Amino acid sequence: MPSWEGRVTRRKRRRWSRRRPWMRSMSSDKYPACPRAALLPARMPVLFVLVPFLLWFSACAAPREQVRIEEGRRVEYGLASWYGADFHGKLTANGEVYDMYKISAAHKTLPLGSRVRVTNQKNGKSVVLRINDRGPFVDGRIIDLSYAAASLLGMADEGVVPARVETIELGDNRYYAPNGAVVSSGSMFYTVQVGSFQQKENALTLKSALESRFEPVFIREWNNRAGLFYRVRVGKFSTEADAEDLLSRLLKEHFSAFVTAE
Repeated sequence: MPSWEGRVTRRKRRRWSRRRPWMRSMSSDKYPACPRAALLPARMPVLFVLVPFLLWFSACAAPREQVRIEEGRRVEYGLASWYGADFHGKLTANGEVYDMYKISAAHKTLPLGSRVRVTNQKNGKSVVLRINDRGPFVDGRIIDLSYAAASLLGMADEGVVPARVETIELGDNRYYAPNGAVVSSGSMFYTVQVGSFQQKENALTLKSALESRFEPVFIREWNNRAGLFYRVRVGKFSTEADAEDLLSRLLKEHFSAFVTAE
């Protein structure tokens, strides 16, 4: 006669089998042999696909740019990227010729000529360089490096890395003519760029649409040796905070815009 423990065990197995039919013999006609993963509820594969996607998306989302004052110096945290062959030999914002094999960088708002220390937060490598261009105009990115600078930071292969940008010395915002002569320097203001066009008519149309609600609205012509561009800009502010306030208003109206400096 079977023991009491044996009867209890068989009873538990029958109850478990009724609740979890796939736990029965996999060689039966009703439940032919197959991998256990194939017998999971129908929604499980969706979760297996969705969860990794959500993790990937959250990891790729642009981090919020942060500006702090550390030991009396302006320090920014965000993403650093680099630009190379497509811009090699073309003019930078201050009028110099961009050389991807020299150490330089682009920044949206620091005075041209400023010196900064850029640190790759993934490996701790740093480089000190001069700002001679404007950009990058991508959300979350705070500085665009030359290929040479990116190589020194060990990020040329990755392309984009989290970075720390410490301002060492503010520049004089100097602009140069093609022959190297100084065109202007000193004064600088912040503005919001709302559009850039190669057709002047398109720039004038946007300018006219903006002038009924904002002032001043102006067009800056820019020739970087790749062609002539007409940049539509709004406002002239002495502080970056005031320009950011205007940017918020424009973004709420679904304009694609960003703060820069002249």
